Amino acid sequence: MGRVMFMLLLCISATVVVHGEDPYLFFTWNVTYGTISPLGVPQQGILINGQFPGPNINSTTNNNIVINVFNNLNEPFLLTWSGIQHRKNSWQDGTAGTNCPIAPGTNFTYHFQVKDQIGSYIYYPTTEMHKAAGGFGGLRVNSRLLIPVPYADPADDYTVLIGDWYTKSHSTLRKILDSGRSIGRPNGVLINGKGAAKGHGKNKPLFTMQPGKTYKYRICNVGLKTSINFRIQNHNMKLVEMEGSHTVQNTYESLDVHVGQCYAVLVTANQAPKDYYIVASTRFLRKEITTTGIIRYTNGKGAASPVLPPAPVGWAWSLNQFRTFRWNLTASAARPNPQGSYHYGAINITRTIKLANTATKVNGKLRYALNGVSHVDSPTPLKLAEYYNVADKVFKYDAIRDEPPKKDSVDVTVKPIVLNMTFRNFVEIIFENHETAIQSWHLDGYSFFAVASEVGKWTPKKRRNYNLLDAVSRHTVQVFPKSWSAILLTFDNAGMWNIRSENWERHYLGQQLYASVLSPARSLRDEYNIPDNVQLCGAVQNLPKPPPYTI
Repeated sequence: MGRVMFMLLLCISATVVVHGEDPYLFFTWNVTYGTISPLGVPQQGILINGQFPGPNINSTTNNNIVINVFNNLNEPFLLTWSGIQHRKNSWQDGTAGTNCPIAPGTNFTYHFQVKDQIGSYIYYPTTEMHKAAGGFGGLRVNSRLLIPVPYADPADDYTVLIGDWYTKSHSTLRKILDSGRSIGRPNGVLINGKGAAKGHGKNKPLFTMQPGKTYKYRICNVGLKTSINFRIQNHNMKLVEMEGSHTVQNTYESLDVHVGQCYAVLVTANQAPKDYYIVASTRFLRKEITTTGIIRYTNGKGAASPVLPPAPVGWAWSLNQFRTFRWNLTASAARPNPQGSYHYGAINITRTIKLANTATKVNGKLRYALNGVSHVDSPTPLKLAEYYNVADKVFKYDAIRDEPPKKDSVDVTVKPIVLNMTFRNFVEIIFENHETAIQSWHLDGYSFFAVASEVGKWTPKKRRNYNLLDAVSRHTVQVFPKSWSAILLTFDNAGMWNIRSENWERHYLGQQLYASVLSPARSLRDEYNIPDNVQLCGAVQNLPKPPPYTI
């Protein structure tokens, strides 16, 4: 009997070990204003723990991340974790449609798990035009040791945050938009918060490499509105990961990184030991703006050449590059649907949504719209209104149709846009760009298959051109001028999820919407209950909490 009891205790002990929680990472972030001069002009920036850009989050698949954010600004503030799927947990998404903003002088603790994900991501503010002042940073999710990656471990892992930059303050830019005008072209381009490097060893290197070693560079565009071309003097880049998916490992001399996108590349230090420039330059502007940073070989004995590698010309080059990106179907990865096992091309489409973006004026002021409606945030977050059963007092579902109006010149209305999505339906979304400016679109809570991007207008016949085998699973897609892009996904992550233009000028003036994905069973298997620390505001502030979801 004693031996039986001993064996039983052993079994119980083993069960506890196997089912123990995944590791926790704890952070305390103090968000403040501070004076920064990335382009040589002193201006007000947003710092996290005194840093610009903010701290880099280094996590591993399935880690629990707990970030206590203290808002010491004079305005409400929110952060979003772009590309993190927050399975069953849109309460942590950090957008105006899901969360009350963190009031000045208060704090809020984000708690989310990077569940079944790997890859390169970013975080940034979603309130007002705060992104124009900083508050952004890198977020990497490393693969667990038990799951191999399709390349040898690099000698080091570097985050490269590139993006356009304005010397006007975020409040001035907001006033310009509120007055009905565009913020215009940027004043410069930054690499990790810094302007152009000076040659001949006057600048400290941003990165160092040992001869013969291979390094991973995670390149993310954290800018406001401009596509950026990235290249490294005399070095090729092998693309290995894109927004959470391992890719076919093609080699590139340069990469167009559109707003909100992240690429991971391998670079081998196989050139003469000296300094080399990394180069980031604007794309699709009349006047190119270029900035540089320095990579230094550890035994380097020479300055970087002043002759910079040229940027590509025209957007057709960028479209052709997009078509070379392929999902690596033979690689292992931490995903809800492992790579190689999700045959999305064989699933029947249950709903097609075509979103056409337009720029127009409403009451004499500039607004950006989708299918004739320009989104405006409600004082009550949409998710809270829905959860507390007062949605009818805050918004109406399906404020836009699944097809754009036949004419772009129809009157534009301004109101919250919420699409009512059927749980677990397989949906096709077409982003159609009738304008001459490139667009970049992002979907929170999901990755999707970017199956096509072509010139002209979309018709059902265009489905013949879809990549139904190995399109990259990602969360951001660009749409070229007078063109369209198509994505496919299953809406199986319950919550309220933001679909937005990553062009922050357009986002601020209405080019975004939300997808409501409700679990018919109201079950904890599909969605978590509202966390105890979620702040309430607007129409739900004094309402009793609804009955919780159960199993």
